[in-house]
Amino acid sequence: MTASYLFYDIETTGLNKAFDQVLQFAAIRTDTEFNKINRHTIKVKLRPDVIPFPQAIITNRIPMAELASGVCEFEAIRQVHQLMNEPGTISLGYNTLGFDDEFLRFSFYRNLLSPYTHQYHNGCRRMDLLPITIMYWLYKKKALNWPQVNGKLSLKLEHLGSANKLIDGQSHDALVDVGATVELARIFFKEKKMWHYLEGYFEKETDALRIGEITTSFQSAAGAHQMGLMVKSEYGPQQNYQVPVLSIGRSIPYPNQTLWLRLDLPSLRETTPETLDDTTWVIRKRYGEPGILLPPHNRYWKHLGKDRQTIVEEILDWLKSNPELFQQIIDYHRQYRYPFIPNLDPDAALYQIGFFSSSDEKLCRKFHKASLDEKSNLINRFTSDEARALATRVLCRNYQGVVPQKFAKKFLNYMSRVNPLKDDDILVDYRGEPRTTPSGALAEIHRLRQSEQLDSSQLQLLDELEDFIKTKFPKRSTAKQLTLDYE
Repeated sequence: MTASYLFYDIETTGLNKAFDQVLQFAAIRTDTEFNKINRHTIKVKLRPDVIPFPQAIITNRIPMAELASGVCEFEAIRQVHQLMNEPGTISLGYNTLGFDDEFLRFSFYRNLLSPYTHQYHNGCRRMDLLPITIMYWLYKKKALNWPQVNGKLSLKLEHLGSANKLIDGQSHDALVDVGATVELARIFFKEKKMWHYLEGYFEKETDALRIGEITTSFQSAAGAHQMGLMVKSEYGPQQNYQVPVLSIGRSIPYPNQTLWLRLDLPSLRETTPETLDDTTWVIRKRYGEPGILLPPHNRYWKHLGKDRQTIVEEILDWLKSNPELFQQIIDYHRQYRYPFIPNLDPDAALYQIGFFSSSDEKLCRKFHKASLDEKSNLINRFTSDEARALATRVLCRNYQGVVPQKFAKKFLNYMSRVNPLKDDDILVDYRGEPRTTPSGALAEIHRLRQSEQLDSSQLQLLDELEDFIKTKFPKRSTAKQLTLDYE
């Protein structure tokens, strides 16, 4: 099986992974020496139930008129799925494991495609260039020109691209960003030993082996505890993108998560049985995914600085001196479950419902191969309520002109919550975050006009978006005002 890299980027209607949609997908496939094999650009038509978030529109600068054309989401996401599941594909981009990959996971699920096969099946796996960039900044600084914005380091792709002449075109255009990412990887690959070493952190077996080789710091009643440095973008340049951590075992409800207690927060020593959630910070690490966990060797540990090293020593002494409370901290985080959200919308239910049954998975594959008429006939054969709802929405979102009336009525009920009469009816995702509503988007447009330094092009985009929302999602006073364009 020949391995290849699939560098990709997406532009979206917003940041909500369950409810927003892809507008552009761009990819460049290369061999493992970064020689280009082919490229792909897919423009996706705006779904009838999506309200673009204003900040996304002024960032990606896609005019509303352009969103009326393109491939429908169902067919576009199927193309993306095929590209990422080509045997031997290593899919990667810049911060893709921080955003794009999970966004696509929900897109796959919503369109009845396997959300996870691109992570492991047929030699496929994933990487992310942002954690790699951080490691080069820490340990191979001469590899790049490192941009400063307002006197502070910026690792945004657009700034790295400008500082190193990687970008030829408008940033936040998907294909432009992909091209910059490929060039960035080529620069890093000049240090081949470093590149291949870092690549190992995105292989589950290698990552697990490296973590297993970290020496034990001390023992407690709960077992052995290893100490290391977790490197991740969210910790920022002021902390050198890394925090000291201590292993406390695996999650019981989510056994693929290893748990690491952060050791540089003085509030940890103020923990009581009543404040476990407020004063302790545990990082949930999956093998082969960010963050990168380094052993506490001096060449790594020195990046903490003396002050944080002192805090770590004090906290370790405190944990050893309070074994019962330390055990309570461990038990709390090992047993922690994500909150259950009742009546969660099917679009957002991926993590809450788990996997479809094997019979429903077979029906999903059959659904993709079937004609439109056959798709309609297959819907009621799904055993899962969520699968039936998603299949119905596939037809209503993508093929409005041929949807049977019985399905159109169900979609109409769903659309009443997309444009709700009251706040209590707003849909929320798996984190409890609300779906973008027409009124919310209009309020954000007003805020942006008042508070942001926008150029004339961005102001025009906001005007177009405002007209679109007021036309397609008029303010409702009664449920009877809601109609669809199926007749």
